[in-house]
Amino acid sequence: MKKINSQFAQSLIHTIINVTVFSMKKVLLLFLFGLFFSFKPEKITWVAIGDSITYLCDHPNETGNRITKGYLTGIVDKNPAISYINQGHNGWTAVRTAEQIDKLGLVKADVYSIFLGTNDWWQGKPLGTTTDYQNNTGVATSFGAFRVIIDKIKSLNPSAKIILITPMQRTDFVYIANMKNNAYGCYRDKKGQTLEQFVQAVIAIATLENLPVVDLYHEKKLDISKLVLFKRLKDPQTGVYHDYKYPAYIDMPFNPEKDEYPYPVEAIGMTYDGLHPSDQGYEVITQKLWKVFKKLR
Repeated sequence: MKKINSQFAQSLIHTIINVTVFSMKKVLLLFLFGLFFSFKPEKITWVAIGDSITYLCDHPNETGNRITKGYLTGIVDKNPAISYINQGHNGWTAVRTAEQIDKLGLVKADVYSIFLGTNDWWQGKPLGTTTDYQNNTGVATSFGAFRVIIDKIKSLNPSAKIILITPMQRTDFVYIANMKNNAYGCYRDKKGQTLEQFVQAVIAIATLENLPVVDLYHEKKLDISKLVLFKRLKDPQTGVYHDYKYPAYIDMPFNPEKDEYPYPVEAIGMTYDGLHPSDQGYEVITQKLWKVFKKLR
């Protein structure tokens, strides 16, 4: 009888221990489950300063609906804790952005990106030198303009993260809404300056300020030969349209008043018009920019 009672007592103890351990595990799992689902990632505010390449991210209707997602939305898709403010302005240069910097309504944010320079090159703004940046000489040069922009950001939030983005390569641009608005590509200089010189300026500023830089100009996926698949132009000898690949279309005549739009949908490459990124192009930008965002602390 004593042996039976002893066995019963041992069994009861084991049962109690097992129940207790199970209950503790259950409580721990419930605690961890609740902790996991109650955790909210820290919100990050991002101000994206730029030109039409940034502006169009939120205005696909102005691209003939040739894009569906820009790089701003692309980054937020990767981290929904990020919210952005689009400070892209069509046709703006770094110089004009600096001139208008106090009128833009810039707000304090955690991250700022600056994606400017392609219009400075095309509009023939003087590039200047690193001395213009270091000595804060003002908005007479692109170097000086970048200093004004960055100083403004630092005044809003001295601890903000600043990311610089270089211009990307560009080929013959023809505006989809007005073909009279067109420009040749970066295969030629403008007023004695090359687009790559403006790219190197952005890289130099990043080095001076110890800032991360996203170099789009030297990204092989965005090479000038990949920006459009072809340009549809009339053969000057026969008047018959042909699809010319880069660089065959360079210097071929184009009459915006009489010719068809040279970039039909099937010509879309990394850009849809020779300058502004397509969905593919924006995805490349997103991936390169995301690598920088992941490292921000």
